[in-house]
Amino acid sequence: MAEILDGRSFAEEIKGHVREDVLKLKERGIQVGLGLLLVGDHPASRQYYRATLKACQKVGVRALEFRLPEDSSQNEILNMVQAINADERVNGLLVLFPLPRSINPRRIVNEIVPEKDVDGLGAISVGRLAAEESTFQIFKELSYAELRTSRVTAMVTSFLPCTPFGVMKLLERYNIDVKGKNAVVLGKSLAVGKPLSLMLLAKEATVTICHKETKDLAGVVQQADIICSATGVAGLIRGDMVKEGAVVVDIGINVLPDGRIVGDVEFDSVAPKASYITPVPGGVGPVTISILLENTLRSAQSHEFLKNPYSLKIDLSR
Repeated sequence: MAEILDGRSFAEEIKGHVREDVLKLKERGIQVGLGLLLVGDHPASRQYYRATLKACQKVGVRALEFRLPEDSSQNEILNMVQAINADERVNGLLVLFPLPRSINPRRIVNEIVPEKDVDGLGAISVGRLAAEESTFQIFKELSYAELRTSRVTAMVTSFLPCTPFGVMKLLERYNIDVKGKNAVVLGKSLAVGKPLSLMLLAKEATVTICHKETKDLAGVVQQADIICSATGVAGLIRGDMVKEGAVVVDIGINVLPDGRIVGDVEFDSVAPKASYITPVPGGVGPVTISILLENTLRSAQSHEFLKNPYSLKIDLSR
């Protein structure tokens, strides 16, 4: 039976570290702030909005709420983003999705300045990931305590997308080495599939990306040492598609008619064959929000470092 990749407990660990560092900045008069932009009142946006507010309160990050009505024009939203870019209180900006149908979401996200794009989805952030200019963030030769107190962390100028970065951190947390492994990523979205494949490549996995036009999906998945699914198709991955000992990361979120939340993986048939598996809920989801908070903290540290390079001391003795 597979070992559970417990995202909830790992997320609490990350938030504990974030809370410590937020408090240290607060003691020096620096308040870490996360802007939350909600347009309209879509249930999915509202749910993530509430979850993020709760997480901010838990770690001491000030949540600055920006709301616009459903019928806001694209220019009105862009003007709001530009105002938040200039707001010194805001270290990071999260735009809640989905946006109203009349709005081009890429146009909105690309308006966020890279140093406040803590969700890591702007074109500059994704481009730096593709060019391997920001992938140093997924390598942890130093301990977490060493990395988070170094000036390298403070000089982060763009951020990795939270969900795929959370997947990489969760694999690392359980000492799962991806180097040389066959990794199959299901889904090619800019939010998860594409950046996750780039991160796996950076750590020298052999990566295959599958999508709705992939032929013989079962045959491709059966060859995988690591399976990462983010399609939003409930029960897509079954036990007969998974080889013995595979690592299975379920990133899908699906709400069934009876109200149950499930992932892309048929857990009961896959878990007996896998070596590790994420549950849904309780797997990647909680880690995503904790990474968002960590990125916001790093943005605040970077801003402070640029103002005063000697304000953040290197301490590698801990």
